[in-house]
Amino acid sequence: MPVMLEIDYDKCTGCGDCVSKCPGQAVSMVDGKPEMSRPDSCDYCTDCEGFCPTGAIRAPFEIVMADPGY
Repeated sequence: MPVMLEIDYDKCTGCGDCVSKCPGQAVSMVDGKPEMSRPDSCDYCTDCEGFCPTGAIRAPFEIVMADPGY
């Protein structure tokens, strides 16, 4: 399974912003902390990383656009 998100649980406050703002509903709260519960629903938008107020979520992938003529 590909690495989807890295979550630093020491930084995470459990605010739930990553869950409420995930357009694919790929992230859910488990025991008060976020978890990538539906990786197949992730569309790689990185919204969870951008909305995290403490910087606890990191999306360790790079989006590369394909050549349209390919």
